[in-house]
Amino acid sequence: MPIFHLSDEHIFPPPELADESGLLAVGGDLCEERLLLAYSRGIFPWYSGHDPILWWSPDPRLVLFPDELRVSRSLKQTINKEIFRVTMDRAFESVIKACATIHRKENGETWITGDMIDAYTGLHKSGYAHSVESWYKGELVGGLYGISLGSAFFGESMFARKSNASKVAFVHLVQQLSRWHFTLIDCQITTAHLTSFGAREISRDEFNKKLSAALKDIGKKKQWKTDI
Repeated sequence: MPIFHLSDEHIFPPPELADESGLLAVGGDLCEERLLLAYSRGIFPWYSGHDPILWWSPDPRLVLFPDELRVSRSLKQTINKEIFRVTMDRAFESVIKACATIHRKENGETWITGDMIDAYTGLHKSGYAHSVESWYKGELVGGLYGISLGSAFFGESMFARKSNASKVAFVHLVQQLSRWHFTLIDCQITTAHLTSFGAREISRDEFNKKLSAALKDIGKKKQWKTDI
């Protein structure tokens, strides 16, 4: 399959034209209009600082349906002990910057570049990007962030400075999204960590069909607050 080079016009080729790795297109920018269009088509950016912007639509796709969440006995015990205080949208910039630091390679590179931080912080201010935070004795020790469109949540990254901090944040997120009747959580790439929570692979075609249905639902913008 050819790799498409994006122009200044905010359009994407059909996701099914991605190559075997899931790479669909190169170039473009990270403006709000392009990012929202990408996510609505099941496409997301992922690249290193020295690369041009790379746009992906993998097949299969890892997803978690909120009602299929699995929580281990030990993690349930940790949650019940209330070691962490969990909040939503209280420290978005701190969360995304912490994710960038945690995922920095030995050579200093990270896929969460300065441009990515600026772009997603802008999406947060517009009500599309959200964070979940875990606090321990007043200190931010874990969390995650992602994009919300309709009844779909697109997970981007998470970090933990204390054992189980990000896991507790993730469980709280899924439980809260279930309460809000979200239907789909996009986990993007398959990892053992996410499959342990009940995430499973579906085909790109099935993912895009479920995404199309989710986008018809009324989205939940503004600042998020946990009901848990």
